[in-house]
Amino acid sequence: MIYFAALAIAIGLGTAFAALGCGIGQGNATRAALEGLARQPEARNSLMTFLILGLALIESLTIYALVLGFMLYSHLPSTAKILQIISSGH
Repeated sequence: MIYFAALAIAIGLGTAFAALGCGIGQGNATRAALEGLARQPEARNSLMTFLILGLALIESLTIYALVLGFMLYSHLPSTAKILQIISSGH
């Protein structure tokens, strides 16, 4: 039973930490792009291309964490199965 509780907590915390880390990374990338744009306004097109590509790659990490959370969630037993395990004394 402790395994299932730890799995449920890991799903929530893992997805939350992945989103937090990616949010920080996206903020840093955007800040650096804006600083570069302020220094060299003529480099706007190339900066924006690399910024969008970088943000897409950062965001994909959050999506991977979410998919992994869904995969782990599928291994959690249903409430009826948990009640059956508790009532049988295992």
